[in-house]
Amino acid sequence: MAAASGMTVALALGLALVANADGNENGNGLAQFHEQTLDWRQCPEPGPPPPSEQPDDGIIVDPWQGQWKYMECTTVLVPVNYQKPEDGRLRIEVSRIKATEPGRRQGVLLFNPGGPGGGGLSMPLQTRESELAGSFDLIGFDPRGVGRSSALQCEREDDPRPKTSRPGDEQFAAYTEYAQAREAACERAGGGIRPFVNTANTARDMDVIRAALSEEKINYVGYSYGTYLGAVYGSLFPERLNRSVLDSAIHPDWLWREQALRQSAGVRFNVEEWAAWVGERDGTYHLGVSKDEVLATTEALAAELADRSVPMNRERPDDWYYMWPDEFDRTTVDTFLAQATQQRPGWDVTAEVIAEVRRAAEEGTAVSKDTTAAVGRMLSGQGIPKVDPGVYDTVTCEADWPSDLETYYEDMRHHREKYPYLDGNGSGVIGAAPTNCTFRAFTPPEPLVPLKRDGYPAGVVIQGDGDPATQYEGGPAMAAKLGHQLISVRDSGAHGHFGTNACVTERVSDYLINGVLPPSQSECAAEPRPPVPPDAASTAEHRATPGSKDDRLRGVLEHRSIWQEKA
Repeated sequence: MAAASGMTVALALGLALVANADGNENGNGLAQFHEQTLDWRQCPEPGPPPPSEQPDDGIIVDPWQGQWKYMECTTVLVPVNYQKPEDGRLRIEVSRIKATEPGRRQGVLLFNPGGPGGGGLSMPLQTRESELAGSFDLIGFDPRGVGRSSALQCEREDDPRPKTSRPGDEQFAAYTEYAQAREAACERAGGGIRPFVNTANTARDMDVIRAALSEEKINYVGYSYGTYLGAVYGSLFPERLNRSVLDSAIHPDWLWREQALRQSAGVRFNVEEWAAWVGERDGTYHLGVSKDEVLATTEALAAELADRSVPMNRERPDDWYYMWPDEFDRTTVDTFLAQATQQRPGWDVTAEVIAEVRRAAEEGTAVSKDTTAAVGRMLSGQGIPKVDPGVYDTVTCEADWPSDLETYYEDMRHHREKYPYLDGNGSGVIGAAPTNCTFRAFTPPEPLVPLKRDGYPAGVVIQGDGDPATQYEGGPAMAAKLGHQLISVRDSGAHGHFGTNACVTERVSDYLINGVLPPSQSECAAEPRPPVPPDAASTAEHRATPGSKDDRLRGVLEHRSIWQEKA
């Protein structure tokens, strides 16, 4: 176990911080932060992470390698504690691409990718070839605790949790043991800074960025957790927010325990939608003639794989560098279904993989190299670093969590039966189990910020049905809470749409650039399902889509943004 190099600022805990209506700006010694001079320079190309953050296996890939030269970066200083600005500072790394058409410039557009804990420094690169780049200075930043900003980390602990999607009751204690150890590891590494890494302070940091940029207002695009961050910013600084886009919204009433529980419902929704589609094509896939029959088939397969797994083909493609499982067992099928049913265009590959694994289980053989590659591509993961970022494990503790362990265990039993599918982001029993926040070692210094829109213009919320991370219900709820317009993306299964869905991108770009709000309750279509005819169609040929599974899945997974494709 390697010690983390997190912040060691000595701060008193238990301070009673209550945000003022203006975000605690006036009369509290913030002038030095608002008036700081910024030293802009070309953004350095990211180098390899320090040894403590490098994976034990696999590699780290920067999708923007070679493009950082198009941005300039600077460091903005912010208070650790906004109630006592003199008690210490944090560094916030900020990036910028200036508006390419100064005559059309409408200010700055800040981005946040979500998390909590996602770094946004590279986000201006995603839109530098778009029409947004003519009208706005594109601004990215790593929030407090993240990336190149002052880091908050947790020591890495051994994970005793069973490697199964359906643990028995006797295994529940291992989840509790890990949650306790995880909180202790975060507290050791983060210490006094942890109480002040929360959504409200990140929103206050955004306002320091605004002031340091000498801007009266900001425009904002936030994804996932970034939607909640944007809503908090608007609630604290309504006079400083102009146009705002909240893509794949957190439900404003589900912070944070309920959000963890509801994620599994979104994952199961996609599995059921896929099963209904496959049930209409039994002549092609032979997995059942209805949604219920297909689900029964997958459950029977999962039960069989719990007793005897199917070997994977160990011969891997030359370009493959990620880890993948050596066998297809019950946990693998639960995980594969959770992840592979999200992308509608890849449903045919998902059905073919399940059909082949089923045959291999019946015949006692290994699956083919092609199926192994497709499964590996879907389930690929990078190695495990020796220290972990600690922002997610801190920000999600800003709300209270239940202390009664039986509450979690009862939820785990329910999820084990109804929601066994693991998507790698906290669904299934993992989303129901105790977390480090169950054993929170600090007292949050302030309550959650009440969300409201009082003084800034109506914005746009985007939500897809089948979103596995932030369920569809979060979009209408956030839109209603703030009086925003809602764009629903139908038959989606995706998380994040602005920049990848052409319909959404056109409407939101029109709003950001021209101020034209889309109609309330408008809809956009997602990527189409595979062109495999149902059994009832007169043209049905009852055969699988041509081409290798791995090649087709690669095409589905390698999403490029709408803007990059135009460029």
